[in-house]
This record gives sequence, C-alpha cells and structure tokens, in this order.
Amino acid sequence: QVQLLESGGGLVQAGGSLRLSCAISGRSLNINNMGWYRQGLGKEKELVATFPNGGDINYADFVKGRFTISRNKLRNAVYLQMSDLKPEDTAMYYCYARIHSHDFWGEGTQVTVSS
Repeated sequence: QVQLLESGGGLVQAGGSLRLSCAISGRSLNINNMGWYRQGLGKEKELVATFPNGGDINYADFVKGRFTISRNKLRNAVYLQMSDLKPEDTAMYYCYARIHSHDFWGEGTQVTVSS
C-alpha cells in the first residue's frame, strides 16, 4: 500500500523559511511525478510545484523565485524549500505522487505565516 508522509510544516513569521519533506513508502514504486499542492481555508486546492520524471519542473507563478522543489529518487522523497514566506502562503500543504498512472496524496502539513 502506498503511503505519503509529510513533515516540516509549522508557524513562521513573514519573510521566514520552512522546508517541507515527503517520503513515499510502498512496494514496486514506479513514480512518474511528485510534487506539492496547497489548500487555503475556503479555497480550492492549487498546484505549488511538481517534479516529473524526465520533464521540466513546474512552479506556480506565485512561488517562483521563493520556493524550490527537489527530489531524492533513491529515497522516494520530495522536498519543498520555502523562503520569503508571506501570510497568503498560509495553507495546508499536500504531497502528491503519480504512481502507476494513479494519483496519491498525503494527509497534509499545515503552514501558517504570521504578519
């Protein structure tokens, strides 16, 4: 059974930094894509960044230059380094993986940015 486990969320002041981590466990993983989405209170879930196999990294416009996604393929892990955080970045951040043509999600980690 595939499981995605996020960590690294928390409370930070505006201008601060956080690093999110996500580890995927399971057998015979054929991971095609990994990334991060977020959902603010009362808002729809939105893409933050994705890191597909053999493809270009994709960032949402609102995080370009501030967030950096990285992957460790040996460890089936994905990371999101977030800098210059803004109050509007406050959201639940979800790890995402596409495995064997199926989408999987973590339970989320809360990021709160105070002004």
